[in-house]
Amino acid sequence: MIQTKYKAGDTVEMFCSTCDIEDIHTIEIATKGGKISKATCNVCSSTSSFLRGVKSAIKVGTGRTASPYDRNRRYRRGQAMMHNTFGHGEVTEVFNTQKIDVLFSDCTRRLIHDQA
Repeated sequence: MIQTKYKAGDTVEMFCSTCDIEDIHTIEIATKGGKISKATCNVCSSTSSFLRGVKSAIKVGTGRTASPYDRNRRYRRGQAMMHNTFGHGEVTEVFNTQKIDVLFSDCTRRLIHDQA
């Protein structure tokens, strides 16, 4: 398997949790080893930060807003939401027990979903 090394200014297609689609992102910061540390969506300007290759924070840009959190809705990994208390978040893990982990700007929180 070939490991791609990135540098600031490169573009890469990745899932944008704000736009809710795969789209082009510009790499803002890359590590010495060529891993992405920070990338910005070219469509909505949201910024994602990465720590050891895992998305660790999201800052919403000027593009589309995510749909409001609904405990009855079924979510999938990578999907964005707007929570009335915690703000903008991205689903990072989906569990079979109708629970999801959501990354908000301050921390990851466990929420319920698919309650219908």
